[in-house]
Amino acid sequence: MSKDTIETGARRRFLRTLGVAGAAAATLPLAGAKPAAARESREEMKKRRYQANSPDVQAFYRTNRYER
Repeated sequence: MSKDTIETGARRRFLRTLGVAGAAAATLPLAGAKPAAARESREEMKKRRYQANSPDVQAFYRTNRYER
């Protein structure tokens, strides 16, 4: 076996290892993900989120000049 063949094989194994490691790293965050329904309780789903008299909503209307 020539030296070029040995170096080519080593390079291919190295690049294959990098590819496998990259794929494993990309799927790792998905393994710990929870469904959206599991993150929020039933009480949290029912609570009111929009508050018309909050300062940030009033600032939004004032900045964009919406008539209220």
